[in-house]
Amino acid sequence: MKKALVSAGLASAVLFGGAVVADDAATEAWAPAQFTLENGMEVVVLPDHRAPVVTHMVWYKVGAADEDEGKSGIAHLFEHVMFKETDDIGPEEFTSIVQRNGGRLNAFTSWDYTAYYERVAKQHLGKMMELEAERMTDLIIDEDPEGGFITERDVVKEERRQRLENNPGALLSEQVLAEFWEDHPYEITVIGLMEEVEALTPQDGIDFYKKYYSPENAILVVAGDVTAEEVRTLAEEHYGVIEPSGLVDGTRKWRSVPELTETQLITHSDPKVRQPVWYRYYNGTSMRRDRDFALALSVGLDVLGGGNTSLLYQSLVEEQKLAINVGTFAFTSLHDEGPAAIYATPSPGVSLDELETAVMAEVTRFMEEGFDDADIERVRNSMAASSIYERDSQEGMANTFGAWLAIGGTVDELLSYPDDVRSVTTEQALAAVRRVFAEDRHFIEAHLLPEDGEL
Repeated sequence: MKKALVSAGLASAVLFGGAVVADDAATEAWAPAQFTLENGMEVVVLPDHRAPVVTHMVWYKVGAADEDEGKSGIAHLFEHVMFKETDDIGPEEFTSIVQRNGGRLNAFTSWDYTAYYERVAKQHLGKMMELEAERMTDLIIDEDPEGGFITERDVVKEERRQRLENNPGALLSEQVLAEFWEDHPYEITVIGLMEEVEALTPQDGIDFYKKYYSPENAILVVAGDVTAEEVRTLAEEHYGVIEPSGLVDGTRKWRSVPELTETQLITHSDPKVRQPVWYRYYNGTSMRRDRDFALALSVGLDVLGGGNTSLLYQSLVEEQKLAINVGTFAFTSLHDEGPAAIYATPSPGVSLDELETAVMAEVTRFMEEGFDDADIERVRNSMAASSIYERDSQEGMANTFGAWLAIGGTVDELLSYPDDVRSVTTEQALAAVRRVFAEDRHFIEAHLLPEDGEL
């Protein structure tokens, strides 16, 4: 049965493009620290002493891409179940304990990982570790119809109805990405296919828990008003005593995504659609698969279609008045390669065929004429600055480091990001865009249409 991919979870996964840190002097003063507990749990400490607050995150190296055939949605369902009941924590009590301590919490599931976090005053960090260690080891999963697994399975089914099946754009995206990632682990939906989620059993949950929720498969990230030694002491007390399951062998289902071998058109009509939208999805890359290419592509796509100052927007929206919106995006934050896409919404009276012709004519023109050095410099500096500003968000930094490390990245790569993106040349950015949108490349075209299918 064909599977598909959509985003899911209680929060969205952090994209790499807005990641990381500052210049060498600030990095030296900030000094992120890394160590590993004896049971294999990795630990990263990101000191930030501006306020007596900490963000505590546990990242498990398992996501939708790791699910067994026919078990789609179990990684996301498990995220929900983790908030229910353990041997020492009553139903719904986990959330109330964090909130009674003045904290906030959430979790999210992606294709490559599952993450849980709490943000609390510094003095409650030990309690947060105690809570996370408890649900790492003693989660209750049983056949009780009123228990956590069965009730949350119903919650996830309703979430799919609300977030996906009632959203025409999400349904179209699901169809497109299922074709783009056909026979690849990312083809499996994060939120899960309805019939497969409905068929998940408590025993499926127990097997999943035993295999993946073990310290050697986890990364602890603590950002905030702490030192590495403070975190080490608490981590050894609460997490270091947990025995590894021995079931985690470190292998993942990742594999390179092949090039599209044919051009396709996918359409989706719905009465909820008020404005048609045109898309083209091409083979792109990822930061893990080809970092230099991904950096150059990110810069080039931003010049081409990254917002109101981009070349496509200025030409098609401001000057020619053929579109009310146009832009580009790419999935570069996954472990494996994702698509790079162009999209546009036509102005009243403009058909999708006319819009497509105009957009691709401009793409071709800009690839032939090349980019201005000034545009490249502006985008490079903006991306580098955004990564530096990200340090202002304690949660953002914890997310950035956790997401990157969970797919096999390194701290050094994060620290060097501002310099690396500033080193992208005009020629490299242009070459990346030309490579992706070359005339001989196949693509998936997608049309989101009103119910009557009018263009």
